[in-house]
Amino acid sequence: MQALLQLFEQWAGEPPAENLALGGGGSSRRYYRLVSSSHRCIGTIGDDLRENEAFFAYTRHFMAQGMAVPELYAVSDDRTRYLQQDLGDQSLYGFLLDKRRQGGGFDAEMLGLYRKALADLAALQQAGADLDFSVAYPREAFDRQSILWDLNYFKYYFLKLNHISFDEQRLEDDFHRLADFLLQADCRYFLYRDFNPRNIMLVGGSHSVGAAATQESGCPPSTTHHPPPTLYYIDYQGGRRGAAQYDVASLLYSAKSDLPDPLRLDLLNHYLAVRGIKGEEKQQWLGHFWGYVLVRILQTLGAYGYRGLYERKPYFLESIPLAINNLRSLLEAHPLPISLPELTRSLPTTHQPPPTTDSRLNVSVLSFSYKQGLPDDPSGNGGGFIFDCRALPNPGRYAEYKAITGRDRPVIEFLQREPAVEHFLGHAKALVAQSVEKYLERRFTSLQVAFGCTGGQHRSVYCAEQLARWLAATYPACRIRLRHREQDAG
Repeated sequence: MQALLQLFEQWAGEPPAENLALGGGGSSRRYYRLVSSSHRCIGTIGDDLRENEAFFAYTRHFMAQGMAVPELYAVSDDRTRYLQQDLGDQSLYGFLLDKRRQGGGFDAEMLGLYRKALADLAALQQAGADLDFSVAYPREAFDRQSILWDLNYFKYYFLKLNHISFDEQRLEDDFHRLADFLLQADCRYFLYRDFNPRNIMLVGGSHSVGAAATQESGCPPSTTHHPPPTLYYIDYQGGRRGAAQYDVASLLYSAKSDLPDPLRLDLLNHYLAVRGIKGEEKQQWLGHFWGYVLVRILQTLGAYGYRGLYERKPYFLESIPLAINNLRSLLEAHPLPISLPELTRSLPTTHQPPPTTDSRLNVSVLSFSYKQGLPDDPSGNGGGFIFDCRALPNPGRYAEYKAITGRDRPVIEFLQREPAVEHFLGHAKALVAQSVEKYLERRFTSLQVAFGCTGGQHRSVYCAEQLARWLAATYPACRIRLRHREQDAG
């Protein structure tokens, strides 16, 4: 860690005043938000040198092509630590979850973001086609070996762990027939490998913290219409040469996003229109597309089996039925033009997870008014955090905000313009993250985080909303429960 801080000081000319650990998802890389008086970035520690070199080479190439990827600021001499652009915390997946929590869903705004992502994907796939794939890791191409790795991942970590019987030789024969079919597609594109909504960041517009123009403290928000956010793309270090269909399947059939089939078809046709694929070429392209959807779902089931059935992580167990729903929908609507009898016979159509005690960490996030007293902890465990928001700039002092809350856009924009609020939340996230990670490790089941202000209406509500959203995106193994004590009581 000290080497990363030294790298920041060499780059920025000053040491970081803040050093906040960020959740790393399923990766072994460790991420930190480093902030000084005039610089900020994401510091990364990664011990896999080949994976790092692939990321560096891809980033340089895509930056030169004008693609929206994080800028690489500095790399340590031993190539294990590097600094990259801080793109904030709002992913496309997190934004979709926000919409659903608020009672909405896949509205026109979300449709526009997905269409933009698919158009950007088409550009990335073609801009990366002339990359030097000798740096790709673990292989130069998504070739037969890569396909068989994914299929065997499904065999060993899903079929076997679920005690689903199959004839192994016949199943292997089907795997090779499927690989032969998939490799008939045009495989000359950059295959991102993990093009899912978690790896698409929303920057600017009204969707990222600090997006609004900075004004003097306490000034009312501008009524200027916000432009749409820029989409940035991260975690492409596993990219290699391959078929364009794979990444489209990854986005549209992301299990947790749970997009309805008519919407998937609409987005798929949008991508094809962007690419100018039509007529007989479209039919051939789609034939291979459904095969890549199948491989992607099977690889996902293997990952969920490993993380859920083997490592006993509840979040992944919960995801298995969603992936099986995708599989069932695919098989009913788009049968493949090749015979895969043993694979078809062994494919799951339902899933009954083994009985298990729900050891998931329940994080209760709430807002409250100090005038109404401190909140109780209904879990009976006591403890947790209480953060006092009363030192933050108060929108309630202005008439235009008195009838609305920290969930309303004018108040959100007011507080987003205040550096003190961002700093306060950054420190709160760091403290909560430390406890969450230790609680998960020790299999604790509950943690309460409360934000209080004078009336429980503006600052505490905003902070609770922001922390809950960040926790949901950063720690998917947790169950997040958000409550606004005074607002919900009204």
